[in-house]
Amino acid sequence: MINVHVQAADASFERSLCNIVPLFFEEVKTTFSEEPNGEADLVIALDYRELEAGVRASAALLASGEAQPIAIANYESPISSDAPRDDKRKLLKQAASRVLLDVLQKHTGLVQPWGILTGVRPTKLLHERVRRGIPAAQARRELQEHYLISQEKIELMERIVERQLTAIPDLYRIRDEVSIYIGIPFCPTKCAYCTFPAYDINGRQGSVNGFLFGLHEEMRAIGEWLKRNDVRITTIYYGGGTPTSITAEEMDAMYSLMYEVFPNVDDVREITVEAGRPDTITPEKLAVMQKWGVDRISINPQSYIQETLEVIGRHHTVEETIRKFELARECGMDNINMDLIIGLPNEGLPEFEHTLSETANLMPESLTVHTLSFKRASEMTRHRGDQKFKVADRDEITAMMRRAVEWTDEYGYIPYYLYRQKNILGNLENVGYAQAGMESLYNILIIEEMQSIVGLGCGASSKFVDPATGEITRLANPKEPKAYNDTYKQYTDAKIEVLERLYGAARRTQNELAPTLA
Repeated sequence: MINVHVQAADASFERSLCNIVPLFFEEVKTTFSEEPNGEADLVIALDYRELEAGVRASAALLASGEAQPIAIANYESPISSDAPRDDKRKLLKQAASRVLLDVLQKHTGLVQPWGILTGVRPTKLLHERVRRGIPAAQARRELQEHYLISQEKIELMERIVERQLTAIPDLYRIRDEVSIYIGIPFCPTKCAYCTFPAYDINGRQGSVNGFLFGLHEEMRAIGEWLKRNDVRITTIYYGGGTPTSITAEEMDAMYSLMYEVFPNVDDVREITVEAGRPDTITPEKLAVMQKWGVDRISINPQSYIQETLEVIGRHHTVEETIRKFELARECGMDNINMDLIIGLPNEGLPEFEHTLSETANLMPESLTVHTLSFKRASEMTRHRGDQKFKVADRDEITAMMRRAVEWTDEYGYIPYYLYRQKNILGNLENVGYAQAGMESLYNILIIEEMQSIVGLGCGASSKFVDPATGEITRLANPKEPKAYNDTYKQYTDAKIEVLERLYGAARRTQNELAPTLA
């Protein structure tokens, strides 16, 4: 563990700046204050300030007890004196981030391909420029100059944005509709890397029947509001947990209710069910999904190394993954996604090559390549450093990601969405690939935040995007089934209140004016 102290008089950007430091160290404790910290191994003295017509930032990195800096950096950028205050503050934060990144790159020798970005959704930066009609060359130059993003990552962003606009041509005009996320919080077991709201289906967190009663009530109330206010649904996504943990009969009742209470289900562009755990898939459940028009499922191997599956707590076998994939094909499922994870315990490039080889035998329509992230509450993070959960170093993780890029190109998969996480190995990314025309529309919509996602069920988060301003409001249901059962009505009412504010009044006004305008 290394202790790094960021010393600066202005704490306005403390969170953003402190998020940059862990990009360079596997295990680091970062502190931030105006005062010195005698316990720090490294001190980074930062100074950033607004000028009359610009901003200026400087950084000096010193080892503990040393007077002479190991590395220094300076940056200055002009801006019009009458520029909006927010623009000046944004430029100042970029300047402070640049010099901090610069001294850490000089000290460690590591170059960060994502530059100063630590956020989840880098492609939003490019979408913003496309929407404003900025030429591609200028957008590329701004991403490199403002954020220090590498040419390789900019090209990846460009491919993804182009693919998204092909998959959803009306992506920038879709805010008047919503998508629905339905969270089923049960799994056969909890994976070692997981922090999703997922509970043992045989555990003590309340009965499945009790949870499903609350979920049905929530679906009914939200569906009736959407119908009454003529708000259409773009996509529906069943996630979790593992939605196929419940019985075929329970799934049948839930999908039947979906058609009964939601508007225009026959016109919904995509219905996805995460059948991620192969050990939950049965012929009966596949038949139910076919019956109700589920047109996309996920069957997630994560790895084709049996020892890895046992370490991370997935109680299915490699053979079962293959068998259930083939069963889904036999049952008519022709849009199947698979998730793979780079950097699982005790796996390196040879193991990942084997996983890619096995994937090539099946050829799912889409593939999401995740880079392992040490999430704060996961078992793997609590025992980080144990031999059981030993992970590859940065260079090998990078080599594995490079191999994933080569492999997907070789087999005709096109990148179509991307997101990043804190504590992600190698400061890399998670990338979704798909054969042309087989992209997950829901994944695009939730990552790019182009429309409201209404979350129903246990642990489901709603993200409301104001159709007029793009401002985002978040509202999360309780994560524990028992707490959800006790409070689902008040959370349903809260969601309807937000929907009413964003869609209801404006839609009614339009309808009232329509006869007059006609």
